[in-house]
Amino acid sequence: MSLFSNKQMRIIFIYCVIIILVICGIITARHKKTSSDSIVKTTKINNETSESSDTQHTSDNTPNTDRLPPYNSSNQGNGIGGGAIMGNCSIGSRKLPIYCVDLSKKTNLDTSKKYVSISFDAAWGDEDTIKILDILDKYNIKTTFFMTGGWVDSYPDKVLEIYNRGHDLGNHSQNHKEMSKLSVGEQKDEIMSVANKIKEITGYTSFLFRPPYGDYNSTLIDTVYGCNFYPIEWDVDSLDWKDYGTDNIIKTVTTHKALKNGSIILMHNGAKYTAEALESVITGLQSQGYEIVPVSQLINTENFHMDGTGLQIPD
Repeated sequence: MSLFSNKQMRIIFIYCVIIILVICGIITARHKKTSSDSIVKTTKINNETSESSDTQHTSDNTPNTDRLPPYNSSNQGNGIGGGAIMGNCSIGSRKLPIYCVDLSKKTNLDTSKKYVSISFDAAWGDEDTIKILDILDKYNIKTTFFMTGGWVDSYPDKVLEIYNRGHDLGNHSQNHKEMSKLSVGEQKDEIMSVANKIKEITGYTSFLFRPPYGDYNSTLIDTVYGCNFYPIEWDVDSLDWKDYGTDNIIKTVTTHKALKNGSIILMHNGAKYTAEALESVITGLQSQGYEIVPVSQLINTENFHMDGTGLQIPD
């Protein structure tokens, strides 16, 4: 005789099925939660790693001793113009910027070789900036870009691109005015406005200043050094800004009468034919035995004096 009736057996079977389904559901839910948590955790780690990598690529604000200001900040108040840079920029009553450099005692360069710097003034347009950067990359060359505040405002992405590719970020004043006609306060504003913008975009402390039009007086040179910048001119003008054509730029630079070891070459990223001429300028200089380095590596950063031609000479 059966212990349970058929009806009771069906009820017990149904309850068993329900209990089994509930248990299976709990196990499945827990498995899904564990898998989901693992995926979320892995995704989070990957994203954080990616974000960290992207940040390093785009900002690269990690301190790099090769790209920090070369002056000794402990000299603040004791250097030229009351700044931190130690040297002598005076010739009699005149104070001079750096037009070219005597490399005879350089410790960061092989003095058995010849060096020049190519510099670009960036005051208008950015159409050829990437093309210029690509050409420089092709030859593994670093240069110096002197940027106005207006250019920085208009093309912050290019400022960051120039920095990320390893080039000097130079200062070319906020408004491209004749600096010798400004008061000391106005001169400082023109310089520090750009410096602050570059710092905000890249984290980089700039220390090279080129006065617009090459215009300066002794007051400006004192102001520039007092702001912890080196005033940079040039002794080889490519004349690219005159739009005479590609061949003219190449010939002007590579056969210039002032071209020598320690020369600083002036070009413009926004001139009509500069990008077309650049590769031939580079190979033309290299064929004459010149290596091209940024201005920050070319100049003597302390213990120097000037001669009457604007040659910076190490002491």
